[in-house]
Formats: sequence, structure tokens, C-alpha cells
Amino acid sequence: MILVVLFYSGNILTGKAINDLPPFTIAFLRLLFAFLVLAPFAWRTAWKHRHLFLEKRRPFFWMTITGVTFFNTFIYASLQFTTASNVAVLETAIPAVTILLAAILLSEKLGWRQWTGAAVSGIGALIVVTEGALFTGGGIEWNPGDVLMIGAILCWSAYSLLVKTYMGFFPAFAAVFVMNGLSVVILLPFTAAEWFLLGLPQPGMPETAGIVYLGIFPSIIALILFNKAVGEMGAAKASVFLNLLPVFTMTGAAAWLNETIRLPHIGGALIVMMGVWMTASSRGKDKK
Repeated sequence: MILVVLFYSGNILTGKAINDLPPFTIAFLRLLFAFLVLAPFAWRTAWKHRHLFLEKRRPFFWMTITGVTFFNTFIYASLQFTTASNVAVLETAIPAVTILLAAILLSEKLGWRQWTGAAVSGIGALIVVTEGALFTGGGIEWNPGDVLMIGAILCWSAYSLLVKTYMGFFPAFAAVFVMNGLSVVILLPFTAAEWFLLGLPQPGMPETAGIVYLGIFPSIIALILFNKAVGEMGAAKASVFLNLLPVFTMTGAAAWLNETIRLPHIGGALIVMMGVWMTASSRGKDKK
């Protein structure tokens, strides 16, 4: 999971660095490249197990939509407006949201410590989004990028729950291969509309290198490692490692993107981490 978080941090930093490209274009080119890289290794296995993909087509479709197609599209859209640091801190709230969704959708019972932890995570996220104005009395200006991150958080939380239940039915490489291919088809009309409205993109060397990184590390390696981790330790425990995301991303944002890391970023990130720790670590205690 350490490698997963490191690659996801690189996903945010690279997405911000190449955000001269529009969001659907980044997501589409990333997934197309990943699909082509995986094709020689995974197509035979995918074809051999096609009955599994057809039999479980509904949960597989929703895993694809939430975890591959639109999660990163929301992130790249968010990065058009907000900082990489904000995206990283807000993404850290995913474990708390995952547990809340489990309570709502799967009727899992939550104890008072889990509800408290989720509330604390929410307060930390608000501190980051409002840049501390929530408690200083200053004017609150909502950044559209921070609002778009709500979509990303909900997508990955839903994906985490689906992975725990259904990903074990599918061969790992074949599943990621089919997910990428299906996502390319889904994103194609959105990308075509983007190109029609904004013009055909002309990526240079930095953008091309960024797409190559995104297509290999976050799209293939990190996703396979995350799916394996969720299968072994569960969605909640695996997601707790996302607490490291702000650390890696803020460091990279300051060093590479020249972002200014302010006190609300640090304080909000620590509060979100504390809330996630309370939410996840209390699950076993509340069941006893």
C-alpha cells in the first residue's frame, strides 16, 4: 500500500503539472495507453474468462465506472481549479466516507467512535477547503475544484466496497485490462465533445511523459496492488494508508509545482488523518 499511495501521489502531481490538457483528454489518453500496454499480456486471459465478465457484468460495470472511468476524471477536472495539496487532503477523507457508505448501502452498524471520526474528518476537510476561514470568521469562497472532489471521493468509496465483494472473481491483469478498455469506450464521446469545443490537443514532451507515467503506474501497477491489498486486509484498512497521501503530495507540490503549503493545509490534513484513524481503528472495538 505504500507504493500505491506513492503512485497515487504522483497521479495528482502529474495531473496538475499537465493540466494544460483538459480533464477528459488526460483520463482518456491515460487509459488508452494503459489498455495498449496491457493488451499483449492480458487479452488471452480476458477472453478465456469472458464468461466471468458476462456473468458478473453489472458489478464489474459499476467497479469500472467508479474506480477507473470517472474517479480520475473528477480528479483531473478538480486540478483545473484547485491545488494538488487540496486534492490530496480531500482524497484522504475516502476511508471515512467508505465506512459511512458501508453503513448506508450494506447496513453495517457504526459505533459512536466511528460517527465521531467521520465528523472529525469532515471538519478537517472543511478547514482545507475554506483555507481556515471556517473558524476565523473570514469570507468563505468555494473553489469549484474542491466541490468536484466530492465526486471523486464518492466514486472511490463505492469502488472500494465493490472490490472487496467482487474483484476476487476475476484474474487481476485481465480485470484491469477490461476495465481500461471499457473506460476508453465510455470516455470516447466525452473526449470527442471536449476536442470539438476546445480544439484538438497538441501535447508536447512533458505532457506525453506525463501520460506515459499515468498510464503505467497509477493505471496498472497501483490499481492491481490496491485490489490485492483490499482482498487481503479489507477496504477500510487498505484505505487508511491514504493518510500518507498528503505527506507525499504536499512535499512534491512544494518541491516540483512551487505550491505554497499553508497552515490550514497542514492542520486540516492532521485533523482528517485523526478522524480516519478514529473511524477505522474503532471498528473492531465497537463490535466487541
